[in-house]
Amino acid sequence: MDVDGQISAEFIMLTGFLLLATFSVALFIAHESELTQAMSAARSGASEGVIADTQAIYPDITFSNYSIERPNLINPSDIKIIKIDYLDQGYNPLYNRTKIQLRIYASGPPLNKNDLNCLGDRINYHVRRSICEVFNTQNLTNSLYNPAFSDNYVFTTGDVQWI
Repeated sequence: MDVDGQISAEFIMLTGFLLLATFSVALFIAHESELTQAMSAARSGASEGVIADTQAIYPDITFSNYSIERPNLINPSDIKIIKIDYLDQGYNPLYNRTKIQLRIYASGPPLNKNDLNCLGDRINYHVRRSICEVFNTQNLTNSLYNPAFSDNYVFTTGDVQWI
């Protein structure tokens, strides 16, 4: 009888350990999946931002200002997203989430710095908006989607790096 009791105790301990390990791995995968999903949304948003740059429809006032001050932004701009990466900035107690700064690298036609900044702002806007739409967190942010939220992360964007 002692042998049967010993096997049962070892079986229970082994099962408990495997259950704990399974939950730990599942939690890790869930967090990694969320970050992967957010990065995918960022890539989609960046592509949308590039398309918006080349096929934008502007309000009359903005179009008039761009026609006079930034005519280069009205014409197609041939922007290409080179890569998007991120910097984990650790837990942010203000948002109760891990803060991630997205860094976008793009290439485009030779434009002045102000025009490139305008194009970069549009790309960043679409990146943040896409993340909010994927996680349905538009109600947690402002009209510029800055910052963007997922369940466990808060996303900001740095200036687009033009290569």
